[in-house]
Order: sequence, then C-alpha cells, then structure tokens
Amino acid sequence: METNYSGLIVDPVNRRSFNGIIVIQNGRILEIRETNEASDRTILPGFVDAHIHIESSMLVPSEFARLAVGHGTVATVSDPHEIANVCGIEGVEYMIRNGSSVPLKFFFGAPSCVPATTFETAGARLGVEDVKELLSRDEILYLAEMMNWPGVLFDDPEVTAKIAAAHAAGKPVDGHAPGLKGEKALKYASAGITTDHECYTREEALDKLNAGMLIAIREGSAAKNYDTLIPLFRGYPDKIMFCSDDKHPDDLIRGHMNEIALRSLALGYDLYDILHALCVLPVRHYGLPVGLLQPGDPADFIVVENSRSMIVKETWIDGEKVYDNGTVLFPETEAGRINRFYSYTLSPDDFRLFSGKADQEVIVARDGELITGRETVTLPLSEGEVLPLPDQDILKIAVVNRYEEQRPAVGFIKNFGLKNGAIASSVGHDSHNIIVVGSSDEYLARAVNLIMKEKGGISAVTGEREDVLGLPVGGIMSDAPGEVVAAGYERLSRLSREMGSSLKAPFMLISFMALLVIPSLKMSDKGLFDGESFQFVEQ
Repeated sequence: METNYSGLIVDPVNRRSFNGIIVIQNGRILEIRETNEASDRTILPGFVDAHIHIESSMLVPSEFARLAVGHGTVATVSDPHEIANVCGIEGVEYMIRNGSSVPLKFFFGAPSCVPATTFETAGARLGVEDVKELLSRDEILYLAEMMNWPGVLFDDPEVTAKIAAAHAAGKPVDGHAPGLKGEKALKYASAGITTDHECYTREEALDKLNAGMLIAIREGSAAKNYDTLIPLFRGYPDKIMFCSDDKHPDDLIRGHMNEIALRSLALGYDLYDILHALCVLPVRHYGLPVGLLQPGDPADFIVVENSRSMIVKETWIDGEKVYDNGTVLFPETEAGRINRFYSYTLSPDDFRLFSGKADQEVIVARDGELITGRETVTLPLSEGEVLPLPDQDILKIAVVNRYEEQRPAVGFIKNFGLKNGAIASSVGHDSHNIIVVGSSDEYLARAVNLIMKEKGGISAVTGEREDVLGLPVGGIMSDAPGEVVAAGYERLSRLSREMGSSLKAPFMLISFMALLVIPSLKMSDKGLFDGESFQFVEQ
C-alpha cells in the first residue's frame, strides 16, 4: 500500500527545506518528490532522546510512549540500568518486551554497572558473561553508561572486559564520568568510551570533546546542564546531542525533546544544527533504524505547526500515524508486573542514631543538581543520640534496604526545607532502596511503611495527613495511565511544598541522594558515603 504525504520538508541531512511529497510504501520512504506547491504543514524528522532511563518517568515503556509521541519523540536511547539493579536480566527483558508492544522505538543498552558500586545492596548483579550475553542480542545496541570511571582509569579487569565485549560486538560504549577533566578525561575516552552526558562545567565538556567524545547536553527533571553547556553548540554543532536522562511524569506531560528544540531556536541557534543534535547524530552514532527523511528510510517524521513554534500536530512512525492533534492513535497495552521487594514494618526507634559525636558530616543538597556539598555541623546530643535541627533545615535522611530486613542507615541532610513531616521514595538511584528525609523519627517511619505496604512508591506524611503513589513494577514504575501517575506525582509534590520544601522537584532530588558515584556526600543503605574518596564516613 502506498501513501503520499505533502508539506514543507525540513531536511537536516542535506541542510535544505523544500515543498515536497513523501511517498510511503510498506513503512518506508519510497521516494521524495520536490514540488512547487506551498503547504501549511512543516515536516521534520522525529526527535530522539539520546540518553534516558525510562524507569525514572515512573511509567512502563508503553505508557511513556503514549505521552512522548505527542511531543514528537519517535525513539529513545534507553539505559535499563534501574530495572536491572532491581531485577537483573529479567528486568531488561521486561523493558524490551513491554517497549515492543507500542510503535515508539525504544533502543536499549546493556547495563554496565549492576550494582553501581559494592558499597550498597542491590537486587541483582550483572557480571561480564551477563553483559556479553546481552550484547549478543539484536535488541541491545550499546553498552550503557560506564559509571565506574575509577575502574576505567585503573584498568579494572571486569570493567575492561565489559568494554572489550562491546567493542567485539561492534557496539558503542556510553560514558558517565562527572567532573573528569584533563588527563583523566583523555584516559577515559581512550578506553573507547564515546559519549558523556554528565558534564556540569563547560571546561569539563571541552576536555571531553577534545578527547574525541560526543557530549549529550542533559536537561532533565533533576539535573539541568543546558544553560551551562549550550554555548558549546556554536563551536561543536557536529559533536553535540541532547538528552533528558531522567524525566518525571509531570514534566513529561508538558513536553520532551520538543522543549529543547524550541528553547534552542529562541536563543538563535541554527535549525539544521538543532535537528542534527536531536535527530541525525544519535541515529548515526548508535546505528538506529530510525528515519531521517531520506529515500529508503523508515517513514519516521513529525508534523509541526511551523519550525519556529515546534507545536507537534502529528507523529508518524514506520509509515503509520501514531499521534494526531492531541489523540494517541495506538491502544493501551497490558503491561504485566515484575518486582523484587521484601516488605517489613519499621518503628521510629529504628531511625535513631546513637553516636556520641556531636560534630556530624551533613549532606548539602543542591536544587537541580545531582552533585551534593558537605558541611560539618555541631548537632544536639541526648544521652548519646544525635538529633536533627528542623528549625535550621537540618533533617534526618535514612536509606532502608528493600531486599532484606535490615536496620536503616541514618544521617543528616540540609536544604530539603521540610518543617513538619517526611517524604520517601523507593526510586533511589541506583539500587532503589527506600530513601526518606524528614523532621522526626515518627514521620520517617510512617513514610517508609506506606511504601513498604505498596511494595514500592513515593510517599509524604505530615500531621494527620499522608499520601502514597504506588509503584508496583520493580518498585520504581507504575502500570497505571501516564496521566494518572503524573497527577499523583503532582499531588505529592504539592504536599511536600506545603510542608515547607521550596525544591523544584523534591522527589526527583531525593532519588539521587543514594547515588554514590556522584560526589560529594551521599547515603547508602550501609552508611554515609564519600563519593570522592569512595569510602564510608565515620559517624
């Protein structure tokens, strides 16, 4: 069956725009005919998110797709690292299976660091042979973010073997090396690692570019590096991609990669360069079977109101219209569930910290950043118990093992702003134990126990009020419709703000407080951890 589709075609590969007709046959572009007939439709290649953890949307892939296609996204380069930490290879297979049930093209990588470190309890471990087996599959297109940058720099045998396996399979290796510069960046890149999305200074990104790496500028729900890094786009438009990394459901309702396109246009960047970063480079670098409006390509494209507004009117994937003016044209699917969650009940006494040391290292959270600071603060002591100072915004933080019954690891954190209550989340990168921040042990216990009952979720408690959004898929995703999850997420965010938090995304930020590979000070289920020296901190 042949379909003809006409409009103003924006071709970033050949850097030209023209009125034309796209001839589609069997899901591919048979030919493109140039015409003299003007059209009110502007046709662009579909957008690609060059690095994302679908799990961080709290949606299964099929529900993520239903929101993303309305923003012009046709494909994602997806690292299933989060579900792999919970459920191992079975979790990766779940993501592939569920993603294949919808038209949006999910391209998954083989998680390289499961668990992310040996300093926390995870639900699974992927060794060298597991990674090799994943890389042998056609559905796995790359080795996902190599977070163990010390292992790269010091030639750790397991790290080296995983990278070698990807190279042997002819598949690229993604990077994850926040703060690496100079000779260290050069050594990291020389291992055959080709991308990085963790740059948070221009100087760092320049060093990695000069080492031969591609930079994915990240603008997600928690980490936002666009403003800092976008000036590099003028000098290196052929080496820049865009990614979200982590996109929470309330943000995904509002927009996806189309927001980055619009923002870049507003700053005066060239449309063809923007489309090169959003479409051409990720497709070519990862070898994605995604169309770029060329004869012979899959018929993947979007129709926008005009190339200045980026308001998406239609999305086409493999020659089928999947989104039309506010309506998703493919049905909801039955997601099924997978999980690994051991539920037990905690009491307020479980969150008491006895140390005898009044001087405590305190995590300093930074709004919109994954990196934390640290301060040494003198805290009150009561018969050897160290107490928080909620009136000075020094709260308790605890990480609770979700895989086996264990006493929580407890510490202190600043800048969450909660006056009288607690928030908790079993979305806790990377091992997804339960993280809780609050003003008292009673609130901590209540918030955690709500999540325990749901076998995963996010929660907030204050006074007599409490609320929870269950995440029964892996303890990190919901199988409910995206709009329902987004509404629940916004409801809990409002409650956290009513408790005094001024953070833009408190539940996104709390989820990174156990991410040990990002400096400086974080909390593991085994204790307070120094992400620079890679050792536990005495409390």
